[in-house]
Amino acid sequence: MNTQSKKAAPLGISDAEWQVRLDLAACYHLCALKNWDDLIYTHISATVPGEENHFLINPFGLRFEEITASNLVKIDLQGKIIGDQNVRVNVTGFAIHGAVHSARKDAMCVMHLHNENGVAVGMQQGGLLPLSQHAMRFYQQMGYHDYEGLALSPVEQTRLIERLGDYPAMLLRNHGTLISGRTIAEAYTLMDTLDKACAFQLKAQSGGGPLNIPSPEVCAKTYRELLGDGAPEGMLEWPALLRKLDAVSPSYRN
Repeated sequence: MNTQSKKAAPLGISDAEWQVRLDLAACYHLCALKNWDDLIYTHISATVPGEENHFLINPFGLRFEEITASNLVKIDLQGKIIGDQNVRVNVTGFAIHGAVHSARKDAMCVMHLHNENGVAVGMQQGGLLPLSQHAMRFYQQMGYHDYEGLALSPVEQTRLIERLGDYPAMLLRNHGTLISGRTIAEAYTLMDTLDKACAFQLKAQSGGGPLNIPSPEVCAKTYRELLGDGAPEGMLEWPALLRKLDAVSPSYRN
C-alpha cells in the first residue's frame, strides 16, 4: 500500500489513466534521483488505457523532478498533442518511442535515457558482457542499434525496431539505452538492472587484467532463473519504490 491516501482522478480523466499518470510521474522522479536525466532531454512514455495510439509523455522544457501526474501531456502516435494543453513536446524525441509503441503492442512503457553507464557500454564493440548476475538478465536478450545521427528517419525507425525485435532492452550505440516494459514498474526495474550491469562492467574493466566470464551454459541457466515464470517484473519492487518517493519527492502525485 502507498503511504499517502489515494487521490481521486481529476474530472475528465479515468481512474485507470490517473493511475498510469501517477506511476509514470513517479518513474520520472525515480530516474531523477538516480541522476539518469539529461537536463530537459530524454523521455519515458506510457500508453493511455482504453485509448488506442494515445500516449503520455513529459512536457518539453521541464526537468524530470518537475513532472507530475497532472502535467504529463497526452499525444498521438505522431506526437500531436491531444486536447487544448498549452505545452510543447519534443516530437523528434518521441520518434524512437513512437516506433517502439507502434511495433510492439506489449510496449506499455518505453524508456529512452542517456544514462552514463549505458552510453559508455554502448560505445564498446562487445556491448554488454555477461560478467555479472545483473547482466545475465539480458543474456542473448539485447538489441543493438548503430548511431546514425540526431534525427530518426522512417527508414531508420524500421531498422531500429527490427534490431530491437522482441527483446526488452537495447543499447543505442554512442547514444543511450532503451527499455520496453509491459508495465511502468517493469520498465523501471529493467532499466535499473541494465544500468547496474553496465556499471559493474565498467568497474571490472577499469581494474585491468583478464575478466572471468561464466560459461554459456551457466549464463543461459541464470537467465532462465532470473526470468522466472515470465510475469512482468517490478511488482514487488514498485510499492517499495513509491514509499521511498513519497518520503523524499512526493510532488509527483500532484
